Amino acid sequence: MTEQTETQAESRAETPPPAVSDAPAPPPARKNRRVLRAVGRWTAAVTVFGVLGAGTAYGITRMERTDVPGLATESDGRWAYPELTRPPLPAGRPAPLAVDNHANAHYADLRALLLPAPERATEDKALRGDDGWLATKDFLAVYATGKDRSEAGQRLTDFGLRHVAARGWTTPDGTRTGVYLLQFDTGEVADVIFDDFTEYDAPVYALRGAAEAEYDKGFPAAASLEGVRRFAYDESKPYGPEQVRQAYIVCGDVVALVVQSRKGTAAAVPFQQTVMSQSLLLG
Repeated sequence: MTEQTETQAESRAETPPPAVSDAPAPPPARKNRRVLRAVGRWTAAVTVFGVLGAGTAYGITRMERTDVPGLATESDGRWAYPELTRPPLPAGRPAPLAVDNHANAHYADLRALLLPAPERATEDKALRGDDGWLATKDFLAVYATGKDRSEAGQRLTDFGLRHVAARGWTTPDGTRTGVYLLQFDTGEVADVIFDDFTEYDAPVYALRGAAEAEYDKGFPAAASLEGVRRFAYDESKPYGPEQVRQAYIVCGDVVALVVQSRKGTAAAVPFQQTVMSQSLLLG
């Protein structure tokens, strides 16, 4: 074999296989919606969506530590989540961010869009609610004061909250997690609620155990997804008995709240992982 032939063979061997051409492209966001326009660089690293049949059910692959910005070491403390799978859409219904979905509605069952608990976690059965739906008053219990609960509850009523789905768990290290999905009639209404509950520097309503919170500057800037808005907050120092982390997410007609707390300190990596995984299920 000549030197030129050997060079060509080595070049072909080093060339990665082409990307699967029939993988669905992320649906474009509506032009008149207020969403983050930055392309989700995590999305490229994760290769999140694979069609599992008829274009309605999607698998979301697990993210490798070395693929995720800020999560590149073997001892990074990530949790072992089950493989994430979106529920199938009803026949003829579009995805929430599809251009022909004018309400940006999630047509899949909201309860099936909840992030599953990671391995070895103990479920918080109290958050199951009645038939999988959590009463609004039980959701509002996450807030610290009666005034905040009353004001937040009135905003949810005024803007036509349809229902709340929730899931919670505790991991062996004592970290407690609560994930709440609030669904409204349209994406525009959900955007208003998101803006009512969040500000850049701090959440509008304080959570129980975190009277003061501030913008989480440690959350990776690269962890943005097109069509999803997010504000992540960390409890201000000095912490109380527990450190409380929280994030609000809005995608389509759903506003999500993720809360994580742990006695002493709550690790950043599983919080970031949980927020991003729930965002992927909604997007």
